[in-house]
Amino acid sequence: MEKSLKSIATNYGLYLGLLLALLTVISYAVNLELLTNMWYGIFILIAVIVVGIISVAKLKQAQEGFASFKEAFSAYFITIIIGLVISTFVSYLLFNFIDTDAADLLKEKTIEKTVQMMENFNAPSEAIAEAVEGIEAQNQWSIGNILKGLAGYAVFFSVIGLIVAAAMKKSKPDTE
Repeated sequence: MEKSLKSIATNYGLYLGLLLALLTVISYAVNLELLTNMWYGIFILIAVIVVGIISVAKLKQAQEGFASFKEAFSAYFITIIIGLVISTFVSYLLFNFIDTDAADLLKEKTIEKTVQMMENFNAPSEAIAEAVEGIEAQNQWSIGNILKGLAGYAVFFSVIGLIVAAAMKKSKPDTE
């Protein structure tokens, strides 16, 4: 059973990583500004969760409809982590080695979106200027920032994974 969990989760993690990497590369090729679009981000969020849920469902299917909380969470978590690591690696390569100008353009677009959002919320101009300075001062594609982002995503999706595991667990009935 454990090998089945690992192989199912690994396979779906690879599918997720491929999907996320493809979406990043397609967005890069078609319109770089998509990567700063809120709806694109929401779509990615939903896709990650759905693939994680599918992984748990496939595990249950392979185990005759049963999966403990630990097995369900493990299947979800392994899938998500593998997918996020692949996607993060592709983004790191793309924006640090392949096209560093695209990283600069993305930073500009991020600043524009941030200013626009803060103005819509009637933020004071000092707060907007401070936010812009903060964005300009950091390299969002540095290894440190990428690893921080990956860790943040892992925590966020782990919380969702706990909920998914609790909802999808099904214990085997006692045969005694």
